[in-house]
Amino acid sequence: MIIASFLFFTALVAAVTFLLTRRDDHATSKGYFLAGRSLTWPLIAGSLLLTNLSTEQMVGLNGAAFTYGFAVMVWEVVAVLALVCMALFFLPRFLKSGVSTVPEYLHIRFDQQTQIITNLIFLIAYAVILLPIILYTGATGLIGILDVQGLLNLQSHEQTLWIIVWIVGVIGSTYALFGGLRTVAVSDLLNGIGLLVGGLMIVWFGLKALGDGDILNSFAALSAGNTGRFNSIGGAESSVPISTVVTGILLLNLFYWTTNQQIIQRTFGASSLAEGQKGVLATGFLKLIGPIYLVIPGMIAYAMFAGQDVRADHSYGLLVNQVLPTAYVGFFAAVMMGAILSSFNSALNSTCTLFSLGLYKNIINKEASNEQVVRSGKIFGWIIAVFAMTLAPLLTGQDSIFGYLQKMNGIYFIPIFAVVLVGMLTRRVPPLAAKLALIMGFTIIACGYFVPPFAKIVESMHNFHFLGVVFAYLVILMLVVGELKPLGKEWIQEDVKAVDMTPWAHARKIGAVLVLIVLTIYVVFADLSVLS
Repeated sequence: MIIASFLFFTALVAAVTFLLTRRDDHATSKGYFLAGRSLTWPLIAGSLLLTNLSTEQMVGLNGAAFTYGFAVMVWEVVAVLALVCMALFFLPRFLKSGVSTVPEYLHIRFDQQTQIITNLIFLIAYAVILLPIILYTGATGLIGILDVQGLLNLQSHEQTLWIIVWIVGVIGSTYALFGGLRTVAVSDLLNGIGLLVGGLMIVWFGLKALGDGDILNSFAALSAGNTGRFNSIGGAESSVPISTVVTGILLLNLFYWTTNQQIIQRTFGASSLAEGQKGVLATGFLKLIGPIYLVIPGMIAYAMFAGQDVRADHSYGLLVNQVLPTAYVGFFAAVMMGAILSSFNSALNSTCTLFSLGLYKNIINKEASNEQVVRSGKIFGWIIAVFAMTLAPLLTGQDSIFGYLQKMNGIYFIPIFAVVLVGMLTRRVPPLAAKLALIMGFTIIACGYFVPPFAKIVESMHNFHFLGVVFAYLVILMLVVGELKPLGKEWIQEDVKAVDMTPWAHARKIGAVLVLIVLTIYVVFADLSVLS
């Protein structure tokens, strides 16, 4: 019954997606990589949300909540501030230039070498960091929910992990490499509805189990089982001390929601600036309810399993397995599969876009036809997918996969965001400054993580403070180079008329409301005693 319902819901999403996108343009680069610039705000919001809400969030963030409590909701709440910045500041500039990728924008602002360096950094990071983590956390979640090891009568968890990683990887690759961006966006929206329903179901049944069937008693039991842990302010022992909110955490969120190709590519496919802004701000409202299903389940799991030698990253799957009625397990597993596929195929689609439009078309084969460009992306995508599927099972053993992800993300998040931001805010900073910042930022952070003498220095401060210091250094470096060797002629951005650039009339008002809600959440749940 469980397997049958799982297969039914998974196949249903695939069938509906095929029916809705079968006549789309998959042969040209504009159609394949940008959905023909036809995306409306519901598709953009749904795709943004689910691309973010994969199992590194469902499993990883709930695992972090299991360990550190409510303070980890910062990853959801601060994201709203970044989305407001995207809608009001970054998106108009990207759409004005009509770009397909972030590196393409840097080519326009700086030069082709800057674009190539950024492309290479993105490709390395996606292949080594992002795609393997998506597959690993996805497989881990499915194994816990469906008890795959028992169902398939396999000998070990490791063997099960390898099998599930490859199944998910092959299915996700098929979505991304044969369908293009609109196929990804449509499947994201369908899966997004299921994910929200399924995530809220876990909270409902988890609370009922905690309160012995009485939902009113469950809140008291949840609070009693998390004494002192319902606090928006992270103390010194937390993975997210309050001081890091304005350094590394804010910077990582700003990059993620304004400059990360995997995420913002669907906004480049917006039919107009107004539709793009509506989609981004709608995502902001959806992120505000994120802590309900991305943090609370981890705290429910802590109240139920604390002291039972349960690993943090296994707690979510165990909770689902324990509290969800059998009739819903197949549905929720299908929803989880959709979340995994969404993030995986979105990241893979972006990887293909970066390679095809950034490297193949500009360097390898400048005379390539549309068909050759698309085909090169599909071939490269399969190579990267196989690499990621091979690497993913080797991540076993991390204390917190969500913490590991955020740490590794800093290697490329910080230098790329610094270069994009300075490029948008200044007019005479030269290409030399951008190239120095990209290479030095990537090198400094990597050395701070992996070279023992430098790693000791980083260990003496919080990792997010280290990222904040590096970001400040890179910005100052670029500004100094701009003063010493400025561009001879001030750079002026041109409007290429790719889409209607009329902004949404209510964008600023909605942005202000979102910021006010974020501040209110922090004040309502704040307990400053942890700082003493």
